[in-house]
Amino acid sequence: MNILERYHAMEYGPAPEARNEADAWLAGRDFSKALFIGGDWKAAGGGKTFDTSEPSSGKLLAKVSDANAADIDAAVAAAAKALPKWSASSGYQRAKVLYAIGRAMQRHQRLFAVLETIDNGKPIRESRDIDVPLAIRHFIHHAGWAQALDRDFPGQKGVGVVGQIIPWNFPLLMLAWKIAPALAAGCTVVLKPAEFTPLTSILFAEICERAGVPKGVVNIVQGGPEAGAAIVNHPGIQKIAFTGSSEVGKIIRKATAGSGKKLSLELGGKSAFIVFEDADLDSAVEGLVDGIWFNQGQVCCAGSRLLVQEGIADALIAKVKTRMSRLRVGSPLDKNTDIGPLVDLTQLDRVKGLIAEGARQGAVCWQPDATLPSSGYYHLPTLATGVSPANILAQEEVFGPVLATMTFRNTEEAIELANNTRYGLAASVWSENVNLTLHVAPQLKAGVVWVNGTNMFDAACGFGGYRESGFGREGGREGMFEYLSAKLPLGPVIKPATSSAQPVEQADGVAIDRTAKLFIGGKQVRPDGNYSLAVATAKGKLAGEVGLGSRKDIRDAVSAARACKSWPEATAYNRSQVLYYLAENLSGRAEEFAARLTELTGANAKAARDEVELSIERLFLYAGLADKFEGRVHQPPARAVTLALHEPVGVVGIVAPDDQPLLGFISLVAPALAMGNTVVAVPSERYPLLATDLYQVIEYSDVPAGAVNIVTGRTAELAVVLAKHDDVDGLWLFTDADTCAKAEAESIGNLKRVWSGNGRSLDWASEDAAGDVFLRRAIEVKNVWVPYGD
Repeated sequence: MNILERYHAMEYGPAPEARNEADAWLAGRDFSKALFIGGDWKAAGGGKTFDTSEPSSGKLLAKVSDANAADIDAAVAAAAKALPKWSASSGYQRAKVLYAIGRAMQRHQRLFAVLETIDNGKPIRESRDIDVPLAIRHFIHHAGWAQALDRDFPGQKGVGVVGQIIPWNFPLLMLAWKIAPALAAGCTVVLKPAEFTPLTSILFAEICERAGVPKGVVNIVQGGPEAGAAIVNHPGIQKIAFTGSSEVGKIIRKATAGSGKKLSLELGGKSAFIVFEDADLDSAVEGLVDGIWFNQGQVCCAGSRLLVQEGIADALIAKVKTRMSRLRVGSPLDKNTDIGPLVDLTQLDRVKGLIAEGARQGAVCWQPDATLPSSGYYHLPTLATGVSPANILAQEEVFGPVLATMTFRNTEEAIELANNTRYGLAASVWSENVNLTLHVAPQLKAGVVWVNGTNMFDAACGFGGYRESGFGREGGREGMFEYLSAKLPLGPVIKPATSSAQPVEQADGVAIDRTAKLFIGGKQVRPDGNYSLAVATAKGKLAGEVGLGSRKDIRDAVSAARACKSWPEATAYNRSQVLYYLAENLSGRAEEFAARLTELTGANAKAARDEVELSIERLFLYAGLADKFEGRVHQPPARAVTLALHEPVGVVGIVAPDDQPLLGFISLVAPALAMGNTVVAVPSERYPLLATDLYQVIEYSDVPAGAVNIVTGRTAELAVVLAKHDDVDGLWLFTDADTCAKAEAESIGNLKRVWSGNGRSLDWASEDAAGDVFLRRAIEVKNVWVPYGD
């Protein structure tokens, strides 16, 4: 073939990446001693190993130590031993260590890239140009956070020993996302990589030795489910950080319920890739290639649902098919390869099974005419058209190179289709009209939205999901908070309420009986069961009765809260005005509420007046912060800005304490309202009349119907009902430890954000029981990436 013929053919020649250095590293290491504990290399206590194989050929790469529970005990003990000195070190000292790790990784980045490709199967272009540089970026970026910790996070300290479990799709990058912020915060780490992909974590442990990481600060334990369960359940670990499937995330949430462990979960996704009719279709197609066929679609935020406007659907699908036919499937070490093998035979079989079921449910599955390599776990890129919103390919995370396509007519339908999933990790919006993209982005239930782009990440920008995609953030300022804790002013241990009805002595004199109703949808309503609960004064006399709320009443209250659109859509300034007005109207009835406090709790007159005044002050505080606790604009090293928007969590259930019952109730409800949430509140079981007395104050303070709903009754019962309700997005509980644990365990239905006092109350009068620590619980942070330039 002459030069002219080669020019017209435009065929790719082989461009293999050399693997000799990686093979030499593999040959020179004893993988039977692959546990890095306390700065030493150890064999698994039980002597077990597991195999790690090369996805492109199925050949064995190594037999790696398989840690058991005793090994996890040793790793946690090493981390705990190293913690005091590491956490007491200066930010500058920790910054030097993080920087040294990043620089050492830079010196060995080619070896990292080749090992990652051999072990995972992703194309070398991706591991070389994306994974490894971004992992290095995280360590160097977080060196800066370590030194700036006291300045930027006043009053916050590292949470302690952290257990971290990472997946196989981005082995090195996920390791960096987890370890870098933990070390910056002053935590020590026990990390378990995935069994399929242990190699780069072992090389990273060698880097830690060379970079001068103190012994025990980083412990890396290879292993399977036994090791993972031992980390999750270990009493010596103060925080669990997990990236993986939603199913396993729910198991971890239930296992840690009541333990007091901090928890962050980055789970699955079914991200929408929305293309409007005015989009640059060629750019959208290239974005789609990155969105769904990057890493063979084995990406939690893969743009696996293509939503295209009807008028351009045929044209776009034709372009997508043409582009798919040019994707090169082959050896991941070839620099020209677009799609490598899936990680393992089990994953390949799963993808095939889901495609078959999607076709059975009516999808038309198309693949380009291409030949797969004779060995390895390869799968052709697949386009599914004619997909209904209920089709398994539109609802389930395939985690493979499969794109499901649907059409929409207008913007409203696009948003509805995009949000028609239990996940909420990421989305892409394509349009030449930036006004349209920024109109759509805030309405998408996703933690990350890319405008005219996809799969953009940076250490300075948070990443994480809504709904069943988990909670917590990785990267950026919000990612640092996951490894820090503020010292809250703890109050006494909360005793469980007695379940048996207590006799209440009738009050002296004759009075017209008045039973306080529930407050739902802006109206006072009788409880569904028509039962009531007697409320006693401090002297044991009957003060009155309140409705005994039930599951049906909670359901009605949640429906009213969900239907209230005007409050979350109001401007922050409007919410501020309403909260100020609420404070003003409570002030007008201060003496009445002080007298009620004295009657119910037995507090002296001064203490009662002080609690009312503090309640008014707390309303003023959150009224003032409603339009000041704002998001940020990040400037990643790219031609883009990232808008870190503060959005309300949604419907927040609140279970208020008996201690300081008026102040505690307002200290929880006010920050939730300030950030635009709607509330279903269960007031103090012992002193509910303080909350029912607020009904009229709420009614004439311009609070929209449904923004605040109050259901009185048995705290323990109603807390669990709120936890089980899948239309409740967040739950705050300050009640007894057993109720908190049960509520956390029952929250797994939709993985709602749960904040509990773990059986302890707070000193609600303390300044530390107010402010940013509450407002952060009342928001989700959505990162919207907006590119600029030609």
